Parts: sequence; C-alpha cells; structure tokens
Amino acid sequence: MIDNSDQQTPRGKVYLVGAGPGDRKLITIRGQECLEKADVVVYDRLINPQLLSFCLPESERIYVGKQVGSKRNQQNEINQILVKKAKMGKSVVRLKGGDPLVFGRGGEEVFALSQANIEFEIVPGITSGLAVPAYAGIPITDRNLASSVLFVAGHKADESDIDWKVLANSIDTIVIFMGAKEIPNITSSLLKHGRSPTTPVAVIRLGTTAQQETIVGSLNDIQQKSDHLQPPVIIVVGKVVDLRQYGKWFEQKPLFSRTILITRPVEQSKEIVNLLEEGGAEVVTYPMVEITPIDPNDGLRLAIQDISRYNWIVFTSPNAVQVFYRKLMQLGLDSRALAKNKICAVGSKTLQVLESIGIRADFFPSEPSGEGIGKELPIQTEQRVLLPRSDIGQKKIVKLLQDRGGIVNDLPIYCTASPHQFGSVEQIRSVQKRLIEAAFDMIVFTSPSAIQNFLIQPQHVEGFTPQKILNRVEIAVIGQTTKSFANEHGIPVSVVPKKPSMAHLAKDIIRFFQNQK
Repeated sequence: MIDNSDQQTPRGKVYLVGAGPGDRKLITIRGQECLEKADVVVYDRLINPQLLSFCLPESERIYVGKQVGSKRNQQNEINQILVKKAKMGKSVVRLKGGDPLVFGRGGEEVFALSQANIEFEIVPGITSGLAVPAYAGIPITDRNLASSVLFVAGHKADESDIDWKVLANSIDTIVIFMGAKEIPNITSSLLKHGRSPTTPVAVIRLGTTAQQETIVGSLNDIQQKSDHLQPPVIIVVGKVVDLRQYGKWFEQKPLFSRTILITRPVEQSKEIVNLLEEGGAEVVTYPMVEITPIDPNDGLRLAIQDISRYNWIVFTSPNAVQVFYRKLMQLGLDSRALAKNKICAVGSKTLQVLESIGIRADFFPSEPSGEGIGKELPIQTEQRVLLPRSDIGQKKIVKLLQDRGGIVNDLPIYCTASPHQFGSVEQIRSVQKRLIEAAFDMIVFTSPSAIQNFLIQPQHVEGFTPQKILNRVEIAVIGQTTKSFANEHGIPVSVVPKKPSMAHLAKDIIRFFQNQK
C-alpha cells in the first residue's frame, strides 16, 4: 500500500520571527502579523511575554526557553518540534529574542527546515546589539570616535577562535552578547593584547525594559563594578560609552523601573497601556473581567421592539452601548430606530462610542458616574427610562431615578466573567508568581467586578493569597465607585483621578510615583 499521508495533509509553513530586544513595541509589523495568524508559537525565554497577546486565543504555545547552563529543550528537539508541527499543516511561528540570525541559532533551524523540505520565511528583528546601547544612550558609531563596530559572542571569550589582538587594536566599538559570566576573560584578553586600561565600558542588563540597569566603568574596574549583574547583558567597549552622559533618555522617564499590572480586558486596555509605557513603565495585562453579552435576552429584544415607549435610554459604559447596538443590528435596525428617544451617556468614552455609531447624546452628567446620572438626569414624573447595563450594576442609580418619579427598566444585557474561565493557565500562573514575589509596584482596577474577580481567582501558585497581595501593593482605581468597593473589602487605594478616564488615571499614576522620588 502506498502511504499518501504527506499528500493528504498540506504542509504548513514556519516563520522565524525576531521578537526584538525586550520592549514589546520593537517587534516589526511583519512579526506581529505572523503572530496574529499562527496556529503554533514556539517561543524563547527572553521574549516579552506580552507579545503573546497578539496570538489567536486558540493558538498552541510551546515554551522552549534555555537558561545559561540548562539543557532544557536542546536545539535538535526544537528543530523537531518545528518540523513536526509544519508537517501537520500548521502555520508555525518560531519567536526568538532580538534577531533570529544574530547569535540566535536561527541558521540551524533554517538548515533543519530545508532538509525536511518545509517552507519557511525569515522575519528579521531588531537585535539587542543595536537597541540596548541606544536605550542606554550610547551610539555605537560616532563620526569622531568610532567608525567600526564588531559583534562578539561573549560566552566564547576563553576560546581560541576569537582574535583578541584584532579586537583590541583594530575595532573602535565592541558589542558583546552573552558575556555576563565572562567579563574577567573579556577584560583580561583585551588588556593583554594592548587595549588601554582606561577604555570606557558599559554593561547593560535587561536593556529596553523598565528593569534596565547600566553600569559604566573602564577595562580596569568594570569587573568589580558589575559583578552583581545577572544575564542577560550587553557589553559595550569603546570611547562611544562616554557619550552616554549626553544621550541618556530612557532612564529619565517618570515611570522608569516601575512595573504595573492592568486588570482591564485586553481590548479595552490599549489607551492606558500606551500611556503608562510612554511614561517608561513595564505594563502587564491580566484581565480580571471578560465582557459577555447575555444571550438569549428576551428582555432586551422586547425593549428594542417597543423602544418608542421609553423617554430616555441611559448608557453607563461603552460596553453597554456596544452590546445594545449589536442587538439592534441583529434585529434588522440601526441608530435611526432611536430617533425619538433621548440619550444619556455617563462620560466621554461612552460619548465617543455613541458618536462612532451615529448617535449624539442629549445629556451627560457633570459628575461622570451612575450617581451623577441619578441626581442630574432631566426627567419628569412618570417618564420611562431604559437602563441597559451590566448584570452587577449598582442599584443606587435606579433608586435615585425612581425617587425623582422615573419608571426605570433596569435591564442586564451583559455579564462580567471571571478570568480563570478564559485564557492560558500558564499566563495566570506566571502573573501569580510575580505577585507573590512583589514584582509589581501597582495594580490598576477599572471596575468593582475586576476587584471581585481578583479576590476570588483560583490559586495556581502555592502561597498566592489575593487579599494579602492587595494590602501590600499600591492600588489605583478609575473612579469613586471602584474606590468604594475596594474600601468595603479593606483594600487601601493610593490613586483615584478626579475625572474617571484612562488619560486622567495615567496622569495621576505618573504624578504619584514622581512624588515618591
């Protein structure tokens, strides 16, 4: 019998993607595109884990990280994984730190794929040899100081295939990868072959991240100054290091060295994540809320079919607008169906979402909250109010409107699910481990349900106690409602903006940490 298995299953393709040096925004557009469509992602230890948020929820993620001295997932095993998954017809991304062909053993993977007749594509990345010195304020070339640069693998510093005489005397700037444990050999070899003992040297750990640490010295003393630094590091040798005194920029950012956890749904976190990252923070998303429309929802269907009987439709969140409008469209209607209704929006973000679907709000309160609406909505006695919102919305707004003569249909149209019902257990475990280790300077909550779900999340790491963690880390919240919920649960709040918006929240977080310096 002839085996036609290879013909029956079309072969997949492997993309060798450079993830960049650490800052998640340094991945290329092409690299992000590959992640967004991959069936399988095979990734290294040094990639920014936030890059995995670009992946499809159903994608398979395989960790093949290798630490110094570790034998975990030797290269031939990684090659076999790539070939096997591609032969199954999968689109496979091999996600490698920096550039896949610069000290990344990408060439070995290319050879293995070629031998197995697997189609592949190489997506270059920004190598740490360029990016890390730049984030430390060090230009690796300069018209007056350096016209030549050489990249060297530092873990081979004691091997004879490196011509130290050439390095010492003919290269202006030497950029050394993987050299944290070899600094004694590197400095002694350069000095032995004639490099000046006063030659400036910089050792940069975790470059392009909020934990970046830069030690500057000379060939004479850099070993003593930097012996506490653990991998990964980039070492820069040459006169250009002196230019750091003028070029420092990344470490001057107001949130540099800060790590902040955002508990908002990923798709709603872009604004605050971008603002905090622009301030220099490392931002980790850890969604504590998943917005799920209530479906089927006869109450919502009947309310829309009889929409003309309502004087007011009150939207207390962008989520409410989106879920309501989606149902409107499903019933064959659009924004014109609301022409006779007056519309209330709780705040600027809700206003923006309404305007994006062609609806202009007739009213929004001076205090952007449910209580503000309850006190200020210009209703008359026995006017009907439709309040489509979350299933756990606070009842105060309903009572305030009823006390003023309104007839309120408090209609749940979406629920907020707990995060452990979705996503990767490995990612949850990773964040819980970091929380135990006190790796976060602040946790941000944008709703009471996010706090509630944080407190009841299942334990995936021994010793993880949510209440204790929230009592020892700084807490920022979006507004007074969330602050009140936190206080009711004994959680102290450090930051709450006067205006409940992502922009004001980010500004107040920056101001909070600036005041601590």
